[in-house]
Amino acid sequence: MEPSPFDELHGLPDGFLDALPETLHRILPRPAIIRLPGLRQPALAVVLMLHGNEPVGLQAVQRLLRRYAGRALPRALTLVVGNVRAAALGQRHLDDQPDFNRIWPGTEHPGSPEAAMFGRIIERLQQDRLFAAIDLHNNTGRNPHYACVNRLGNAFLSLAAMFGRTVVYFTRPRGVASMALAGLAPSVTLECGHPGEEAGIAHATEFVDTVLQLERFPEHAPAAQAIEIFHTVAQVRVRPGLHIGVGTSADVTLEPGLDELNFQMLPTGTRLVRQARAGLNALIATAPDGRDVTREYLDEVGPDLLLRQPIMPSMLTLDTRVIAQDCLCYLMEPMDLRQATRS
Repeated sequence: MEPSPFDELHGLPDGFLDALPETLHRILPRPAIIRLPGLRQPALAVVLMLHGNEPVGLQAVQRLLRRYAGRALPRALTLVVGNVRAAALGQRHLDDQPDFNRIWPGTEHPGSPEAAMFGRIIERLQQDRLFAAIDLHNNTGRNPHYACVNRLGNAFLSLAAMFGRTVVYFTRPRGVASMALAGLAPSVTLECGHPGEEAGIAHATEFVDTVLQLERFPEHAPAAQAIEIFHTVAQVRVRPGLHIGVGTSADVTLEPGLDELNFQMLPTGTRLVRQARAGLNALIATAPDGRDVTREYLDEVGPDLLLRQPIMPSMLTLDTRVIAQDCLCYLMEPMDLRQATRS
């Protein structure tokens, strides 16, 4: 039998509770599933460290497990530990790796050993059965804390509403953990602010604890006034090969305060970036169905790329490495919850 590319443990390995993101690889040298017993079954799954520069999942789980030291967990807990190699260097992913949150089943980038590994992880979790699944992340740009869902069922929206009022529904990019896990149980991705911020660690810890104590999900969706739900209409990427700079001359120049525009409804004509020259076509906007919608949302006026219509961005960042590895931002529109739950 081919050896497993990840470890499976029943109980915490020594040193896990005290490990830093950069030392976690000494405890877990590769991705792992860690199963912990609890008073109720099935288990809650928590996915952490898919991106090595986003430590909130590790920090929240460590805090939670210290809280329950010497006591039984209210529900069984399954931890899925991701990119420990990238965490050692504080990077989203290493140059020789794919993005660990783009290669789960359903990915548009199959064929790598890592994608095969996450396929096997999903198979193992499916055999276990799950109560719910939470994927914990930080942002490099300034964003509020918010939950993301990939399905609009009552349990998914209820889970998201437990985290806060702001909810984002998206179906692209493909291959994210929460989308694959949605086939097994209600799932959410939680965006918990900047790495290392106490508010984000505390928020994530309390949320996981709340779900651990939950007996069942409400039968009805949250009230319309309880959440604000947005849906992603486009992902905006910088054309590969272009040099990105912040406040300095480059192929694509970002203003230093660009990430302050996150979750703001921006008017037509708002500048996203400045290009080194007109006609560079530096940005590409892609709809959830894969269509190129650049001309629908972006307008070129001289060297500036402006919004063609009112829109709300999320995940704008000034981290040029993250932009090159992932995207500049997502564009969103408000969604009517009553229409959403009927669709």
